[in-house]
Amino acid sequence: MNERLLQFIWQFRYYNAQQLQTTLHAPVEVIHPGEWNTHQGADFQNARINIDGTLWAGAVELHLRTSDWYKHGHHHDDRYAKIILHVVYEHDVPDWPAEVPVLELRNRISGMMLQQYSSWMSSQQAIPCGTQASAVPSLIWQNWLDRLLAERLQEKTNRVAKHIQQTQQHWEEVCWRMISRAMGGAVNGESFEQMAASISVNILAKHKNQIHQLEALLLGQAGLLHKHMTDKYAQMLYKEYQFLQQKYQLRVIQQPPSFLRMRPVNFPTIRLAQLAMLIHKSSHLFSQLLETNELKQIHQLFDVTANDYWQTHFKPDHESEAQPKTLGKQAIDSVVINAIAPLLYAYGKALNQPAQTEKALRFLQATAAEKNTFMTAFAAMNVPIENAYTSQALLQLRKQYCDARRCLECAVGNRLLRSEALSPTGS
Repeated sequence: MNERLLQFIWQFRYYNAQQLQTTLHAPVEVIHPGEWNTHQGADFQNARINIDGTLWAGAVELHLRTSDWYKHGHHHDDRYAKIILHVVYEHDVPDWPAEVPVLELRNRISGMMLQQYSSWMSSQQAIPCGTQASAVPSLIWQNWLDRLLAERLQEKTNRVAKHIQQTQQHWEEVCWRMISRAMGGAVNGESFEQMAASISVNILAKHKNQIHQLEALLLGQAGLLHKHMTDKYAQMLYKEYQFLQQKYQLRVIQQPPSFLRMRPVNFPTIRLAQLAMLIHKSSHLFSQLLETNELKQIHQLFDVTANDYWQTHFKPDHESEAQPKTLGKQAIDSVVINAIAPLLYAYGKALNQPAQTEKALRFLQATAAEKNTFMTAFAAMNVPIENAYTSQALLQLRKQYCDARRCLECAVGNRLLRSEALSPTGS
């Protein structure tokens, strides 16, 4: 038992409410438990409690033990001077003053629920409720996934908002940064975002017709070109970058991309070459995204192949067997999930254009779910993972709720605990 669990039990009335009495045997009827207060002051505000025939309205404070009132210094705090009820798991102060009624819940809470919660908190499993979650009705799951996806998109909207502030409302600039970050993937997203922030779209526009200049800018700013390279194309890129860096007074990023434990087709050099080709082939990319209504059009737009040099290279100055370096479907899906959908969603919210937010959700529903260890774990629980809409919601569930053991705030955990709460008290 911990205090947060006790708050949860009180909030949702998961206790035996028959013939409630204070520790001084005054009858208690809970008309309304109050509103949970996450700020300073008593745990619940605006509660309505009938005590010994008198209706009281006000604040309720909860503790594991009555003595915690003194440990927390509430007897010296004016914010607790008008508490109408002190709810505790265990009453351990026999001479407690009668002015503040105490309600003890120790013998009114299901032992099975306490055991279940304790098991989750101590579980070494990534998803504490494990296979139990499959017993939760599909309607509850779907409503919860909808809310989780909204939370995740809001987090990404906050990232977009920071870029909007930094770029003085320049959505094309924000789009360039978001897509670059997505192209960097989980390992190099931060580096690619730094690179994108160091080169404005205005500079890129001036050189969009010269693919080698775009490659020089992107690879050079990422710190992936050096003077010791020996093949002619690599030397040309380095010299071109030296000129452009001086011309635009560019500063190389502080966090260069990593190649560690990465398949060659996903090397940052290849991704940057593909990103350069995307710039070369397109113009006003964000405007195009706003006007695009079908996901297949997005895939056509991002269906790029790095230029001929990269067919025989994964890194500058390192020749390899010939292989076209095409941005595949899975990589494009990742850009849709991590850049395009959040960007359109944020734009729709910021400018009150629901058509763009709805399009963002539609794109996620039409995009394949990610394949990773998180999704494998949920699939083992028989949770249907239909598309990226679902997988993004489940990713939010895992990272923000399961990992943090916020089972009490999870709709699935709440439902499972409710089932245990309805079991016989003390069983």
